[in-house]
Amino acid sequence: MPVKSHDVEGRFIAWKLPLYNTVHNILTNPVYAGAYAFGRTTSKVIIEEGRKRVRRGLRRPQMEWDVLLKDQHEGYIPWSEFESNQQVIANNAIGKGSATAKGAVRRGGLLLAGLLRCGHCGRKMYVAYSGKAGRYHCRGALVNHGTERCISFGGLRADEAVGAAVLGALKPLGIDAATKALEVQASETSAAQRQLELALQRARYEATHARRQYDAVDPANRLVAGELERRWNNALEAVHEIEGEIAALEARRPSLLGEKERDQLMRLGADLDLAWSHPAATSATRKRIVRAALREIVVRIEGGVIEMVLHWQGGDHTALELKMNAAGKHRWTVPEDTLTLVRELARLMPDRQIARLLNRAGKPTGRGNGWTQARICSFRSHHGIAVHRASEWAERGEITLEAAAQIMDVSVMTALRMARLGIIKGRQVCYGAPWAFKTADIAAYRTRNAPQRPLTADPAQQRFDFQ
Repeated sequence: MPVKSHDVEGRFIAWKLPLYNTVHNILTNPVYAGAYAFGRTTSKVIIEEGRKRVRRGLRRPQMEWDVLLKDQHEGYIPWSEFESNQQVIANNAIGKGSATAKGAVRRGGLLLAGLLRCGHCGRKMYVAYSGKAGRYHCRGALVNHGTERCISFGGLRADEAVGAAVLGALKPLGIDAATKALEVQASETSAAQRQLELALQRARYEATHARRQYDAVDPANRLVAGELERRWNNALEAVHEIEGEIAALEARRPSLLGEKERDQLMRLGADLDLAWSHPAATSATRKRIVRAALREIVVRIEGGVIEMVLHWQGGDHTALELKMNAAGKHRWTVPEDTLTLVRELARLMPDRQIARLLNRAGKPTGRGNGWTQARICSFRSHHGIAVHRASEWAERGEITLEAAAQIMDVSVMTALRMARLGIIKGRQVCYGAPWAFKTADIAAYRTRNAPQRPLTADPAQQRFDFQ
């Protein structure tokens, strides 16, 4: 880029590699958009160690500029694009004290970096990565005032919930976007190619003009004819060079989509979930999609629930709630009722039968898998549940349904109906689990309901004698 420089001979223009400050000053200068501005900076007087200090060059907001005259000269970009660029630069300037900056799209895997705002203190939230996972946390109060941080929560579940909400809002636009992408891909001509085509037209015109001048010159005037012939040759070389550049550009240009690719793109447009989870979709692409749809997300944590309010670009708002994992737990934790059931079943049956019962009851593991004897054994060991022993029933004074039926001298189905009707006392942990009866209760029932006298013998009653 051109830079003013000085040496012993005076001032001159030097071409150097662009620096960050140079590019930033160009993009933020109103002259770049054809406007004249005065009073963009100011001075501030402060007292340091009892002495006056003047800080100069402090930038002022555009509303406080002394003079701003738009369209004073031809600009490189229109004023509307200039203002849009200023907003993008402000959003990317994370850590500069901006209250609305989203921050530039960074390399981290979490999607909501720069979009979250703490609903308790109003500060922007930060991202902390640990291994493959990451967390969102508000540490503004900790940094500024030395107090405890406001809130902190895991990022995976929050990203999944917000991503699902964004996809739900964008699904109606998926097919339309795919159709427009096909139209743009079919009719698009790059700016570089258009520029080369214009340059080729000019070069051909100059070559034709040089040929006409050469044809019109008197052959006796050798000096003029030689100069015109040189110009003609230079013009022809320029034409061949530009034609070569256009041919190289056409060779590098991707080919038009075939019927298979068009069908695939239409399917992706109809199913944004597939496009979102496609291996070619990077984290940066997903972040740009989320930022294009959302302006900000305000987060609060109340009673173990993450309350998020999504502020969409169009001005609408959507509320989301996520239940936080309890302390010491993770999202693969088995529900509490399943843990209680395993504790009770371990006193009634071995691990293999517990696994079969849980699978029939439709209670999967924390990861959604079926139970096996090995998984029940590992689950018991993790939660400190003792293994089942065959002698436990006798130690507790309990008997099975079959033993109770034998004591009462009835069939097993009759005993089962009596237990369900409450005629005899028994307990069943869940449907399909074995019935357990107290031996003393069954013996007492047998005693109460035993016949008071023996049956009268009937001499006419015949008997079967089996040998």
